[in-house]
Amino acid sequence: MNTFRIIRNVPVQWRSFSRCAILRQEVVQAATPLSIPVPEGVEKPISPKIEKIVSDITNLNLLEVSELSQVLKKRLNLPDAPAMPIGGFAMAAPAAAAEEEDAAPKIVKTSFTVKMTKFDDKQKVALIKEVKSLLEGFNLVQAKKFVESVPTVVKADISKDEAEKLKEALSKVGAVIEIE
Repeated sequence: MNTFRIIRNVPVQWRSFSRCAILRQEVVQAATPLSIPVPEGVEKPISPKIEKIVSDITNLNLLEVSELSQVLKKRLNLPDAPAMPIGGFAMAAPAAAAEEEDAAPKIVKTSFTVKMTKFDDKQKVALIKEVKSLLEGFNLVQAKKFVESVPTVVKADISKDEAEKLKEALSKVGAVIEIE
């Protein structure tokens, strides 16, 4: 009886083995081998398909290029781009800049930044006291740290008159001030 079972099960086992072999072959064919990335500085190899398309496009004349462009715009639903002048944008820029200068009035700067770039070491104590009195919320320790962190912005976004007054007051006690 055991021999009968073995003989009867052989076709079932053979089909299972055959299915496994076929599935394994399909998996191997479907799996793509990992490609090693191209190192920097080395030109990436171009696929033959892309190379053929590039060579075909470079062999087209101007009329064919125009026709190709129109067909691609329709198929890819691309908007029409404005035509670039022959000389590029460089030739049009000076004329446009001259027109803009004539049409628009010059912008007047309304906010200024006062920046302390250097100070005289001999007048450091007087400068610290002046910073303490001119800048709101500063105590002596904060004023000392502020002066020692030169170059630094004293005040930003202030009017020209206020910037001039601040520059004059700090310059009297040995600071080198720039107004930007």
